[in-house]
Amino acid sequence: MPIRRLPPETVNRIAAGEVVERPASAVKELVENALDAGASRVEVEADGGGLTRILVCDDGSGLAPEELSLAVERHATSKLSPDADGTWDLLHISTLGFRGEALPSIGSVARLSISSRARGASDAHAILVEGGATGDVGPAAFAGAHGARVEVRDLFYATPARLKFMKSARAEQMAIAEELKRQAMAHEAVGFTLDLDGRRALRLTAEHPGADGRLARLSAVLGREFQDNALAIDQEREGIRLTGFAGLPTYSRGNAAHQYLFVNGRPVRDRLLQGALRGAYADYLARDRHPTAALYIELDPTFVDVNVHPAKAEVRFRDPSMVRGLIIGALRHALAGAGHRASTTVASAALAGFRPQGYQPGPSAAGFSAWQQGGWTPRAPTPSLPGMAEATARVEPMGDWSAPPLEGYGETAAVIDPVDYPLGAARAQVHETYVVAQTRDGMVIVDQHAAHERLVYERMKREMESGGVVRQTLLLPQVVDLDPAEADRVMARADELAALGLVIEAFGPGAVLVRETPALLGETDAAGLIRDIADDLAENGQALALKERLEEVCSTMACHGSVRAGRRLTAAEMNALLREMEATPHSGQCNHGRPTYVELKLADIERLFGRR
Repeated sequence: MPIRRLPPETVNRIAAGEVVERPASAVKELVENALDAGASRVEVEADGGGLTRILVCDDGSGLAPEELSLAVERHATSKLSPDADGTWDLLHISTLGFRGEALPSIGSVARLSISSRARGASDAHAILVEGGATGDVGPAAFAGAHGARVEVRDLFYATPARLKFMKSARAEQMAIAEELKRQAMAHEAVGFTLDLDGRRALRLTAEHPGADGRLARLSAVLGREFQDNALAIDQEREGIRLTGFAGLPTYSRGNAAHQYLFVNGRPVRDRLLQGALRGAYADYLARDRHPTAALYIELDPTFVDVNVHPAKAEVRFRDPSMVRGLIIGALRHALAGAGHRASTTVASAALAGFRPQGYQPGPSAAGFSAWQQGGWTPRAPTPSLPGMAEATARVEPMGDWSAPPLEGYGETAAVIDPVDYPLGAARAQVHETYVVAQTRDGMVIVDQHAAHERLVYERMKREMESGGVVRQTLLLPQVVDLDPAEADRVMARADELAALGLVIEAFGPGAVLVRETPALLGETDAAGLIRDIADDLAENGQALALKERLEEVCSTMACHGSVRAGRRLTAAEMNALLREMEATPHSGQCNHGRPTYVELKLADIERLFGRR
């Protein structure tokens, strides 16, 4: 079959298929153009799921008449310029767009009209492109002092086959809204509005640049609950800065839809983020729960390649392991600083009408909260602790400390009033399962089994880290056959795996010999474990499978070794449990991500009874 040169209109439609996959893709390209033009306000309208009409208006720098005809030509852009020696550098991209394909691609499959007034110009001009046919530039009306107005009608009318692959109008509208939200989260200083079929779907006012404005924008997009339960992230390593916010473990979701990554202001989808989040939260969440996070990476443009995909939704880092390590380290640091804090959604989900407040954390020597911020000071000791007089719950005489304390806790040397501690003073035990404590401004209900399970688990982890992982030698070393590339990846992490108790050796091309396994795992499927590790390394760049298995065993042992529901605790044991929770990082949730306590503020209780 002879080789033929494709006609320009066919080339344009092929390119359009790569750049404009659906109406949301067109919106993304047009909004990025507006942001690159320095817009402080972007207005988007979409009818019929964006297939009937898309309108994007901005107050950016606008286009001069002579630039309009160039703007709709392929590979014509204002965002790249040659160096002094005439070299066009694609490794130093500081704008969202740079390929010069968006407008000609949209114009080749739709009816595209652009009207614009350049900054400082007195007149506005417009151009029309229909199915790849470009009209002449002519005078036009324009309401703003400067900016652009881009209208797309009958998207994909020139490629009817593409229309058959579009989803419902509702699904396309949701995709447009999601895309605009991502852009809004990346650029908090820009105001955004979205109208769908004439109805206002989104209105976001411009926020002040910086962390506070960014959190306000995230709150407006993701909900106020995210702001109340977000941990601030701000770390820098070797010129790469990571900022943003991540949710508490108890503020988790059933899927990974609320995980966002932005690189130099560009919303991207990258498996690196999901792998890093999984690694950072693996110790706090069950496998079917996912954290929420919005993370922003700022680095030298030469360290990241944004020219990976025509839609520019993917990037490639020069040193992905460095970025992954930075994300995991920053998240773990923030989670450790959270102390025993649990999400504010816990009580509201369990008891309608009560609105709990999460404690602002700050660690003691073991990671606990209020001392670091200097906002907490215990009251002077009192000779006795008043208890509840009614017999509706199990109540210990607060002055009687003669009962033996819970195993693992030291005896209290003096009787003090701990009502000013963050988790308060134990007042009762209800149904031999829940400890009720009084704080200065409310009450706390603690699940004794879940809380003690976390405490035992953290203790076991510390012991394992300090003493190393005990190994067991296999009577017959096991050979595991892998793909050669998988075997190389696994062997590259041999030292890391040995530290976790798994000793392996190379056994020819494409095979790994397992000599020792962690004793905690008992009789285990070594071949399955190695294959899981290989899959983790391919997907996330981390050997999470072994670490998660070890942690799962520790979690199971902690569950069986902790205080069971149904056991009666003395006053000393209840108070000792509260004090150790305050001194133990991550004690706000059990090993499976469930909350260990619910806090109810006195003001909320009073509102429930109509006293406020």
